[in-house]
Amino acid sequence: MLKTKVTEMLGIKYPIFCGNMMNISYPSFAAACSNAGALGILASVMYRKPEPLREALHELQALTDKAYAVNVNLFPMLRPIRQIDLVKAMIEEGVKIIETSGHEAPDKYIPLFKKNDIIWIHKCAGVRYAKKAASLGADIVEVVGWENGGATGRYDIGTIVLTPATIDALEVPVVAGGGISDGRGVAAVLALGAQAALIGTRLLTTQECPIHDNLKKALINTSIYDTTIIMRSLNATHRVWDNDAAKLVLELENSKSDQMEIFNAAAGAKSKLMYEQGDLSAGIISVGQGIGLIHDIPSVKELIERIMKEANDIIQNLYNS
Repeated sequence: MLKTKVTEMLGIKYPIFCGNMMNISYPSFAAACSNAGALGILASVMYRKPEPLREALHELQALTDKAYAVNVNLFPMLRPIRQIDLVKAMIEEGVKIIETSGHEAPDKYIPLFKKNDIIWIHKCAGVRYAKKAASLGADIVEVVGWENGGATGRYDIGTIVLTPATIDALEVPVVAGGGISDGRGVAAVLALGAQAALIGTRLLTTQECPIHDNLKKALINTSIYDTTIIMRSLNATHRVWDNDAAKLVLELENSKSDQMEIFNAAAGAKSKLMYEQGDLSAGIISVGQGIGLIHDIPSVKELIERIMKEANDIIQNLYNS
C-alpha cells in the first residue's frame, strides 16, 4: 500500500483525491469515493445557503465514517453566494478538511480555519498561486495542469512540468492533477514528487456518478482530441467536452458577445439538465484530455482499487528492473 505525507495527514487509505465537480459531487458520490479509500469532496456551492448545506453534510456523515473534504468555490461568477456563511456552517457541523479553489486565496477565511484546526487544502493552476496559498498557511496545495478538466489557469502549463515546479517552490505537500485516468498517471505524479493524485474526469464514468447513462456512454466513446478550451476571453479558461453547447460558447466568444451572454451559455443549470435528462447538447461538462483513456463504467470502489493496483505494480516493476 502506498503511504505518503498526505495519506497520513488526512487518514485516507490511498493517495487519491476525487475531484470536486459542480452538480455532481453530491453527498452520495463523495461518500462512495471516501468509502473506496480515496478523499471524497463535497461541492458546497450547490447548496448556496447554510441550511441546505447542513442537510447535505448530515447525509454525507451518515453515509461514511471515512475522511472527506468540502470544497469552497471562489470563482468570480459564484461570488454572490455568501461563502463565509457556508464556511461557518461547515465548521459547526464538524467538517475537518476544507478545500478552496478559485482565482485567489481565501484570506478572510484563514483565521476561521486556523482557530478551528481545519486542514486547509487550496487548489490552483499555477506556481505563483500555490506559493501564495502556502505563504498564507495552506496545509496542502493541489495543482492542476493544462490537461485538466474544468479550470486550467492562464499559463497552459502541463502537469508533467507544473508538478515538479510547484514542489520545488513549496515546503508543504503537493497534490497533482490533470489528465490522470489510471494507475500510470498516479505513478507518474508520485514519481514527480506529488504526495497524492487528483482524479476528476475518470470518475464521471462510474456507476455511482449521478449523471445520465446517455452521457456516460457518450464519454467512454470520446477521444483525447474531443475537448476544447472555453471562456479564455473572460480570463476564466475551462476545458470541456467539445459538444454543441461548447461550440456555442466559443462562437459567442469569437463574436465578442456580452460577458453575461457567454456566462449564461455556459451556465451550470444547463449542464444539470444534461446530467439529469441525458440531452447531450443541453450544456457543457468539464472533462480533461484523459477522457480518451476511459473505456468502461466500473463502480467507484472497483476503479480506485484497479488504479492503485496498477500504480503499485508499475512502481514495483521499476524497483525490480
